[in-house]
Amino acid sequence: MPDLIATEEALLDQMTTPSEEVTGAVSELDGDILILGVGGKMGPSLAGLLVRAGARNVIGVSRFSDPHLKSDLEQKGISTIQADLLDDELSRLPDAPYVLFLAGFKFGATGNESITWAMNTWLPGRILQRYAKASVVYVSSGNVYSYTSASTGGATEHGALGPIGEYAQSRLGGERVAEYISHQQGTPLVIARLFYATELRYGILHDIAWKIALDEPIDLNMGYVNQIWQGDANAYLTRLFPLCSSPVTVINLTGPDVLSVRELAQLLGERMGKSPVFSGEEQESALLGDARRLVDRFGSPEISVAQMIDWVSHWVGINGRSLGKPTKYESRSGKF
Repeated sequence: MPDLIATEEALLDQMTTPSEEVTGAVSELDGDILILGVGGKMGPSLAGLLVRAGARNVIGVSRFSDPHLKSDLEQKGISTIQADLLDDELSRLPDAPYVLFLAGFKFGATGNESITWAMNTWLPGRILQRYAKASVVYVSSGNVYSYTSASTGGATEHGALGPIGEYAQSRLGGERVAEYISHQQGTPLVIARLFYATELRYGILHDIAWKIALDEPIDLNMGYVNQIWQGDANAYLTRLFPLCSSPVTVINLTGPDVLSVRELAQLLGERMGKSPVFSGEEQESALLGDARRLVDRFGSPEISVAQMIDWVSHWVGINGRSLGKPTKYESRSGKF
């Protein structure tokens, strides 16, 4: 594991280097793996991880608005299909026994409510119908939960649901439709509720560090968060297929710790030699997930929060590239 990461090539190498556990899990998958939404933030590194872990054939589907991404994936041994999952006939996509369904619509949802519901609620049902005989890992969102007190450790998989805003509501709608079709068809399904995956070019730590660097105030109204390194989130996703079942299995996909935004900013500031500026005050509740079920089954994440802080502070210090996609984690209104 590198002490510091100075290039995007090194970053991608770190996130796509499989552990023994990942290699072992992938070796048990005896057919093609189809990634729907491979062009998103997690898709390219997830596809690369699967290839390096020895997957037989990885097929990535995306609109590929960036043609360079398509060619880059192909150079890494990933088969690609250019398709719009909303507009194109799903019947033309290849059959596959294993499906990772990553596609969704969040940022820009406010003002684009119809496409938000189409992507997040209507499309999951169509995907489950198309891949009725596959094992499907469907990446949903922790936003479906009610806010919980930081002292509770976050919402468990059986915690109260209370989606705030149309993005979160559409995500819960997609889960319910997928669950219904899974039950009707007997399609084995895992719903992974993802909270706060982060890497050096994107994520909450990235957002906080850049605010410190630019002397911008850090909003404390969402005063507590979880964090999971994107490479670890991908590693967990590769190992979820054995949990696919009907009735559906739901699992929280996030880091195990409840973290104070104020303390994260102070730690980042210490490493960056700058004092963070704060606005607002911590509320008693926040959007938090309890990851005990995940950790009990698969073990703790490889990358610690302290390691992420070291890496992110150094990356911002050398003016490393940002994807330019703020997480908007501080939003309590559900508007993204």
